[in-house]
Amino acid sequence: MEYVNLGRSGLQVSPLCLGTMNFGPETSEEDSFAIMDRALDLGINFFDTANVYGWKLGEGITEQIVGRWFAQGGGRREKTVIATKLNGAMSDWPNDQKLSALNIRRACDASLKRLQTDYIDIYQAHHVDRDTPFDEFWEAMEILRQQGKIVYVGSSNFAGWHIAKAQETAARRNFTGLISEQSHYNLLTRKVELEVLPACEDYGLGVIPWSPLAGGLLGGVLRKIDKGRSASDRMVKELDKHRDKIERYEKFCDELGEDPAHVALAWLLKQRAVTGPIIGPRTMEQLEGSLRTLEIELDDAALARLDEIFPGHKTAPEDYAW
Repeated sequence: MEYVNLGRSGLQVSPLCLGTMNFGPETSEEDSFAIMDRALDLGINFFDTANVYGWKLGEGITEQIVGRWFAQGGGRREKTVIATKLNGAMSDWPNDQKLSALNIRRACDASLKRLQTDYIDIYQAHHVDRDTPFDEFWEAMEILRQQGKIVYVGSSNFAGWHIAKAQETAARRNFTGLISEQSHYNLLTRKVELEVLPACEDYGLGVIPWSPLAGGLLGGVLRKIDKGRSASDRMVKELDKHRDKIERYEKFCDELGEDPAHVALAWLLKQRAVTGPIIGPRTMEQLEGSLRTLEIELDDAALARLDEIFPGHKTAPEDYAW
């Protein structure tokens, strides 16, 4: 595994990030433990989770699973760069959500307890909170860092101007600011190329794309359906919308002799400011297969072909103006 720096920081992470969202709802605890153990064996040291994962209000089921895995010892916690997130509601009460100083303090302590650790490597805002000033946000994060409860701060689902405002506010406070941004980014969803990616590049944030396979559409969906494997109603509806592109894409992947999922991930690794996409394996087979991504080298001709199939964006304002 060749490790890379997360944005401008000195933190070394694997170019694939293990997403844990399926742990609990889709993948049993036993299988989740096996996947995390195997990830470390393969050199994947970057794990992502969130306090709301598990999707039972207030329980933090996925964080609990990761915490019990850490509790087994054997260097699991020390080898892992763990990133978790806050913002989503953890109860019906008004201050158990978003990014107020009060919720940041409470949510961090709750995540530490569930994760069975005394610090979080990257504490991420799961979404922007338009009702909380960035000065309040940064004061709360500064205190957590002074207390040794967090090391770095990241964002998720921020617009370009949110990143700029966050970073300028942090600079006025002589604080490090954000080192990463999790964005919805894949061959089908490329709007972040307008302003988010340029902002991340300028401020030195490492981009961690989520949903890199567009919910499975870029993972060889036509082949799976042809083989009789079921697909959700939502996926079928999305496939109908993008069928022409997906057909052309899978045909091109056949020409390359590569799995569509691996090509989609390899493409992301070639994009500006991207540190590594979040993979969310439900099975060991999916985890181990993802390592093929790191061996694929897409040349300029291949990248141009993918842009032809899935047109992207220029940097704003050139995308829509002179």
